[in-house]
Amino acid sequence: MSIRSIILAATVAGGLLAADSTVAEARKLVTAKKYDEAIASLEKAQKANPKAADVQKGLAEAHLAKADAFMNDEALPPRMKYPQALRSYRAVLQYDKGNKKAQQGIETIEGIYKQMGRPIPQ
Repeated sequence: MSIRSIILAATVAGGLLAADSTVAEARKLVTAKKYDEAIASLEKAQKANPKAADVQKGLAEAHLAKADAFMNDEALPPRMKYPQALRSYRAVLQYDKGNKKAQQGIETIEGIYKQMGRPIPQ
C-alpha cells in the first residue's frame, strides 16, 4: 500500500468518525429540544461531506422532531405553529423523500389551510 493510499484511507476514516460524532451530538441536542443547534451542526457536517448518509438521516430526524414539537405545542396559536411546522416537514423531505410522517404532516396542515380558505404558506 502506498503512502498516498494510506493518507487517503486515514482522511476518509477521519471524516466518517467526525460525521458519526456530529450525528451523535446532534441527537443529544434534539433530545434536549435544541433543534436549531442540531440542524446547524448537521448542516455544517453535510457541507464537509455531502454524501454522508448518516448526516442526511440525522438532518431528516432533527427537522421532523422540530416539526412535531411545533405541531404539538398547545401554547402556540395555529397562526404561529402551522407555518413553522410546515417548513420543517418540507425540510424533512429534502433529506428523506419518502418520509411518511412528514408527508402526512404536510397534508394535514395544507388541509387545514384549505378548509379555512386561506393561502398555504410557502
